Amino acid sequence: MAQLPDDRQYTAEHEWAKDDGGRIVVGITYYAQDQLGDVVFVGLPEPGSEVTAGEPLGEVESTKSVSDVYSPVTGRVAEKNLAVEQNPELINSDPYGKGWLVVIEPAEGGLGELMDAEAYGQLTE
Repeated sequence: MAQLPDDRQYTAEHEWAKDDGGRIVVGITYYAQDQLGDVVFVGLPEPGSEVTAGEPLGEVESTKSVSDVYSPVTGRVAEKNLAVEQNPELINSDPYGKGWLVVIEPAEGGLGELMDAEAYGQLTE
């Protein structure tokens, strides 16, 4: 298992969320991309789209399956990662870096009740 960065929080649906100055950067975890296999397509919402915590915001398609990506927070999409749409394999090669998916401006507060790295690590053991 890859090391879990402890500078972000995690959802039970295998997304990570990192507070970047009040904006929330979202991606999927190493565990999620490992379960999916080779990612071949990423569908992300357009900037300005409203997203709701716990609801799908996009999808990731691999050679094995299609999985929804769930929003960890309620808010508005500020930007999407065009590089990952053009090169979906970035999710496999760098899920915590270049493989980020969207940046969300949260409706209120920050991340709320998500898991820390230790709790998420226990979930995926």
